[in-house]
Amino acid sequence: MTDPSLMKTQDNYETIKINTPTADILVCTLNRPAFSNAFNTVMAVELYQWFESIALESTSGSVRCIVLTGAGERAFCAGGDLKERLDLSDQAWQRQHLVYERMARAILNCPLPVVGAINGAAYGGGCELVAMCDFAYASDTARFALTETSLGIIPGAGGTQTVARAVGERRAKELIFSATPISATQAFDWGLINRVTTPDALIDEVMASAQRIAANAPVAVRQAKQAIGRGLDLSLADGLAFEIEAYNRTVPTADRREGVRAFNDRRRPVFTGH
Repeated sequence: MTDPSLMKTQDNYETIKINTPTADILVCTLNRPAFSNAFNTVMAVELYQWFESIALESTSGSVRCIVLTGAGERAFCAGGDLKERLDLSDQAWQRQHLVYERMARAILNCPLPVVGAINGAAYGGGCELVAMCDFAYASDTARFALTETSLGIIPGAGGTQTVARAVGERRAKELIFSATPISATQAFDWGLINRVTTPDALIDEVMASAQRIAANAPVAVRQAKQAIGRGLDLSLADGLAFEIEAYNRTVPTADRREGVRAFNDRRRPVFTGH
């Protein structure tokens, strides 16, 4: 069973809310709607602590997929809270940014699939959060921008790397150099998001996708995520070798035997994660 600490409610956090709509899906909601869900130091700490706890429990718990979204309809996440940063010294700014870096690593390294439900503006670090997800759906009212160069900095939560991998080098340069927002439709056309929905349909469509993921063999899904993510940083030959290593980890599992047996029995498989 999943560690009860992963099932914390809104009362346990200041800035995020964790819901369990089903036993195998967790929804993490950025919960500062009065501040457009901009992340401050507290939110960054809570996000990395929560995602790191998920990583520790991923092989023994019942959770199979995570949905990341924002509270309200106006914004998914407006990026870093600039009011908090207004009077920071250079040294304090860099110390705070270490927390943001740890947050980014915790999300990027999460062994479980992370699906974004982008319900509004995703600016600056919020756009970087979108790119940290394995994939994301967005409301047609959402807008996306990497605004850092207009503030005298550059994306520092992985955006120069993750966004470039999602949309390609030349489009990433346009987004980052110009700091110009793009629509949900353009983000879809460029490959930053996978689907555009109406605001009312967003969560239902993301949950349907999460449920399809959760119904598949957990070990296989985790190994596929590793093979894709790490393989893209390798040559094709090395990536193929890494894929075989990941594949071989699925062979001795009970889920592999169950999947083949269920196919031959013409029934739905029941995967246990073993």
